[in-house]
Amino acid sequence: MSNILKAGNVAKKEGDDYPARIYVTFQYDSAKVSLFGKAKYEAAKLIYGRYPPLGALNYIWESRAPVGTAVPNPYTEQVHMIVVESGPAKLNTWMTEERNVYDDYKRAFGEEPPLISGIAIMTDTDNTGESAEAYYGNIVFLKQSP
Repeated sequence: MSNILKAGNVAKKEGDDYPARIYVTFQYDSAKVSLFGKAKYEAAKLIYGRYPPLGALNYIWESRAPVGTAVPNPYTEQVHMIVVESGPAKLNTWMTEERNVYDDYKRAFGEEPPLISGIAIMTDTDNTGESAEAYYGNIVFLKQSP
């Protein structure tokens, strides 16, 4: 990654941009939604042809929030942000990150995770209007040995 975002801020909608972000989305499970929630998911399925994710974890490189910060996204509590790198100290350095997605989901949402439904890689600057560049390598999921 070559720069951080000056106006990036994990706590505010207008700062919800990250030069590096990996989304992990989780499959819709009707048993985990209210009656109103089910109606919303059914409507979305009619429009898009499939259910949207039940929730998501975002692993981000934030501008100033400390590594380890974990907060709901300012747009929706269905998405939780986890700061894995922060600030300019490691810019222009190839980084390898390891996470326990299962444990992260349980900490963020307080329940067992549904199956993973997708992965998205983003370099995102639509809210701050800045520019960013990041490089991504292999993303690997491994089953943890008991």
